Amino acid sequence: MDIRFSEEDEAFRREAAAWLEDALAGEFAVLRGRGGAGDDAALVDERRAWERKLAEGGWTCIGWPREHGGRGASLTQQVIFYEEYARARAPGRLNHMGETLLGPTLIAFGSEAQKRRFLPPIVRGEEIWCQGYSEPNAGSDLANVQTRARLEGGEWVVDGQKVWTSWAAWADWGFVVCRTDPASKRHQGLSYLLVPMRQPGVEIRPIRQITGDAEFFEVFYDGARTASDCVVGAPGDGWRIAMATLAFERGVSTLGQQMAFRNELAEIVAAAKRSGRASDPLIRQRIASAWMGLEIQRCNALRTLSSEGELAGPAMIHKIFWATWHRELGKLAMDVLGPEAETQGAEGGEPSRLQRLFLFTRSDTLYGGSNEIQLNLIAERALGLPRDPRPA
Repeated sequence: MDIRFSEEDEAFRREAAAWLEDALAGEFAVLRGRGGAGDDAALVDERRAWERKLAEGGWTCIGWPREHGGRGASLTQQVIFYEEYARARAPGRLNHMGETLLGPTLIAFGSEAQKRRFLPPIVRGEEIWCQGYSEPNAGSDLANVQTRARLEGGEWVVDGQKVWTSWAAWADWGFVVCRTDPASKRHQGLSYLLVPMRQPGVEIRPIRQITGDAEFFEVFYDGARTASDCVVGAPGDGWRIAMATLAFERGVSTLGQQMAFRNELAEIVAAAKRSGRASDPLIRQRIASAWMGLEIQRCNALRTLSSEGELAGPAMIHKIFWATWHRELGKLAMDVLGPEAETQGAEGGEPSRLQRLFLFTRSDTLYGGSNEIQLNLIAERALGLPRDPRPA
């Protein structure tokens, strides 16, 4: 695929790269390379300040329409920014959920009052969001949501449990899928509520990972409350809204993810050269295969941008491809390190960056929809194959 950039786009690239280079100095220099996959709990306060720094420079929500506080950047410019952001090794975004998921959802489906209330603080980097979808028995089978909400005294009262909620401990608000019709089943009777996280009816418990970190959490709602007008769309329309949010997740930010992957591969190549394993023909072949996988991801992401907001066939293969690829990259990192991979690093007893990469990538083919679920979705929705009639 040949993607060409106009002179205007190249000027935009130079502007973004120069701003990032200047901003990631001084107090923010410590953030370079931090807060990514497997390191999400790092330097949270500093990354909150970074969100505000981005906002001051006009680099938050750049793809949003200007009337909602964005730059109205073209798809090409958004691709450029995410690539330059990752190339500069800028920190993992603390408000990914607000900027790339909740914001576009509100722009498409929210009321004017909701847009006025919730969009500006996201643009300013002041309010952090999390996503309340998965539950103990409703992860890959999201339609089995059991968290309930009822109207009482002009407010929604929420009771239930969510799990695997990234950034919940640091979030100010969450967008939560609840069952608002107690007689409903499956996709029917669900609503998409905006719920404040800092209130007595919300309890947040960390889930410790194999890396030693806790970047996602269990969230218990016990009489948590939110205003009656904090439902996006109509009550009972939550499934449609939730699926639209997931579609926004497959947008231009995936190009930034791939640049972060490219940084990881470069670190593995450097480690292979240091250890002498770069001369091993099998290691060299695996490195070359990893590079080709990156190029395939990039091409596939670019061809899906024109259908952003739709789960078209090319978009539906994206998750299973990158998750499987990244898992194998973690294995490659360990094989490049050799015996060193079996010992704790010298960084205060903490795993080294490549060890952490390996440990985190064990989860890639599980979160966000396991590989098995992804294969079912591709079979049924992309290829039109019939559902398996056998009982589960």
